[in-house]
Amino acid sequence: MALNLDSSAFKDMVLVLGATGLVIPAFAALRISPVIGFILIGVAAGPFGLGQFPGLDWLALSNPESLGAPAELGVALLLFALGLELSLDRIRTMRNVIFGLGSQQMLLCGGLIAAVLYVAGLPPVAVAAIAGALALSSTAVGLQLLSASGRINSQAGRKALGVLLFQDLAIAPMLLLIGAGAASDAGGSFGRSLAIGVGALIGIAMFARHIVPPLFLQAARTRRSELFLAAALVVLIGSAATAAVAGLSPAVGALTAGLMLSTSDYRRQIEAAIQPFEGLLLGVFLIWVGSGLDLGAIAENPWPVLGGTVAVILLKGGAIYGLLRVRQARRGVAGHVALLLASPSETSLIVLGAAVSARLIGGVEAQYALAIASLTLALAPLLGLAGARLEAQSNEDLQEPAPESADRQTVIIGYGRVGRLVAQMLDMHGQPWLAVDSDPDEVQRQRRGGKRVIYGDARRPELLDRLKLDHARAVVLTIDDMRMLDLLVRRIRASHPYLCIVVRACDAEHAGTLYDAGATDAVPETVESSLQLAEAVLVDLGVAMGPVIASVHEKREELRTQIKGSGAVPKRPPLRTLRR
Repeated sequence: MALNLDSSAFKDMVLVLGATGLVIPAFAALRISPVIGFILIGVAAGPFGLGQFPGLDWLALSNPESLGAPAELGVALLLFALGLELSLDRIRTMRNVIFGLGSQQMLLCGGLIAAVLYVAGLPPVAVAAIAGALALSSTAVGLQLLSASGRINSQAGRKALGVLLFQDLAIAPMLLLIGAGAASDAGGSFGRSLAIGVGALIGIAMFARHIVPPLFLQAARTRRSELFLAAALVVLIGSAATAAVAGLSPAVGALTAGLMLSTSDYRRQIEAAIQPFEGLLLGVFLIWVGSGLDLGAIAENPWPVLGGTVAVILLKGGAIYGLLRVRQARRGVAGHVALLLASPSETSLIVLGAAVSARLIGGVEAQYALAIASLTLALAPLLGLAGARLEAQSNEDLQEPAPESADRQTVIIGYGRVGRLVAQMLDMHGQPWLAVDSDPDEVQRQRRGGKRVIYGDARRPELLDRLKLDHARAVVLTIDDMRMLDLLVRRIRASHPYLCIVVRACDAEHAGTLYDAGATDAVPETVESSLQLAEAVLVDLGVAMGPVIASVHEKREELRTQIKGSGAVPKRPPLRTLRR
């Protein structure tokens, strides 16, 4: 099969992939969300961009509409990943903030924006779609800024997280209503369409909850990452297709499936499997959105966009600030959260795109709505940083002691005999933990026994990102692959320089290698077994238990000091596997 290098499809593919590969690292280096970069690429490559100028038509998309299918898949993948992040346990724990503050924020912000749009003369259906979309805030930007500043467990962090979680949950019913509204406009019954949509989502939820886990179990047993990815894509595309057949946006089906799998043993591994495609396909969607924007027409009358941008920020920021002050939040906290959540979100573009596809909005109003959402989203990081500075200058206590939660736990990688014993000792002292193991059958057995064990392959670097080790108290590595232990210690230490890393080592020589790699403590099995044998012999010979234990501790500390201070570690023969 020959590749036609002159085809328009090939040129469009190279243009989109090349732009994606350039935008993500460039904007990451500038510490700016790449969302605005993708939209600008779409504007430049669209029918209203560079293609209008002689000699630059090679930089324009030949058929922007051909991006519709991969863009839809990108949206579905984004919301599938979002559903995986919406842990049902987290929702139960924070239900008062989520359904209290979160619902009040959505109703208040959406109502104020809707009032302005209605006065401006827009039809009621367009008012509802645009107001709902612009009331959303960026979860990605908000959590990134809170995490980077160490405020995730502050009052501002917890309140912002609760609002963002409610907004993420609200996306599903919003897309459901848009789909039902589109069916009614096409001559169908709104109630009937809504009932069919709800039934389809219930079917997707039951399928994802009870039938999908065995599929992932079989994929995990093969120990082949590509089969696990294939299983994840089958679930994603199947749920999206089911929703589409029911007349809904495919994204709402993917979100439902992801939400049901958020409590699965395989959640973190699914996240790691789809992560490489998430940013790429989201970029395709944003380029597709940008290609439909006619900045020339907007530039002829830019005041609605500029005025709308200012109005959205003022309305949302003022409403959130007032709401938090009524709920007795301090001025600094209220100001921080208000500025952090004042901008719309990437999901605002998704909701607006669904409304455009459903023909609930169109023409100039769609152009202006997309332009306002894009411009305010570009300002989101700056507003978030301004909010953090405002709270810092208010001389209020930024950080409260974090409640005991999943974010303050010890992560055990490898749940064999050593990992189980470590977990038992942590339980004895009331220390929370989470274990990760690559044996799916063992994970199932431990989960049935009530243990907090999840499936994950430590060889995948993406898994470490999904474990959120920056919020862990310590990491214990007990796996029996010596080569992988060295690599894991280096990876974790490179991205988490202050994290406590305790590692199981084969012998003193291997422990020295692990200390050089960045381990906080490396425990050699041969040394420990020798010390335990010596302790047993001395006690059996009649030596008092107290002096024996003291001498064992003293010897252990002496050996640890020698291992740490041994300098360069000599070359060792090919790495072998430890005995389990």
